[in-house]
Amino acid sequence: MMTETERTLRIELAACYRIFAYLGWDELIYNHITVKLPDTPNHFLINPYGLHYSEITASSLLKVDIMGNKIDESEYDANPAGMVIHSAIHAVRPDLHCITHLHTNEGLAVACSRTGLRHDNFYSVMLYNRVAYHDFEGLTVNDGEKQRLVQSLGQHSQLILRNHGLLSGGATIEEAFIATWTLQRACEIQVACDATGQAIIPISDEIGEKTEQLLAKQIGAAGLGQREYAAMRRLVEQHNPGFEDL
Repeated sequence: MMTETERTLRIELAACYRIFAYLGWDELIYNHITVKLPDTPNHFLINPYGLHYSEITASSLLKVDIMGNKIDESEYDANPAGMVIHSAIHAVRPDLHCITHLHTNEGLAVACSRTGLRHDNFYSVMLYNRVAYHDFEGLTVNDGEKQRLVQSLGQHSQLILRNHGLLSGGATIEEAFIATWTLQRACEIQVACDATGQAIIPISDEIGEKTEQLLAKQIGAAGLGQREYAAMRRLVEQHNPGFEDL
């Protein structure tokens, strides 16, 4: 029997998928957003492998265990790459209830660059010392990569998978959303700046450290990302309703 907590999380995760689609962060039927179910800690929700983000509803989300087994009947399975990445992190990071993974143009451009994300724009400086890196090992379908992925992430909540894409986590769906948005914006601005061919004005480590200290109190705080997420949820309710179907 579905608990009220699971019902609520299903609706919010389906809304989050619609928001990502609205923002152009979808990738055909690929990539993934997951959320853990607190009533059953070893279970989490993931998108069915075959549906576009704009099609996902609360009822179509798959409930899987940490080993990738489906808990409920569905004609769909989970993306194997999604299971490797998300199950590895959910297994060892109870603080990251929601995890997102993107393959945006700008995110991949930064992930493919030797320097990675530079802290020289308004958004990237807010991620000072918050983003880790994981070297590319090919398609992420090998269980053997799980341990290395977790080691790369460490105690960070965001990860740039080199040559691959972006990953962000948060204590709530709202927090994971705003972390994802900030990293994506940082990548967009970096790519746009590089395209001008002009010299970039540096931001000092002193400013980076000061920004890190100012933001440290907010990370994990109740309500982080709620206003922004709520605004985007209202937009998708207008443009693509029906995600709350159960």
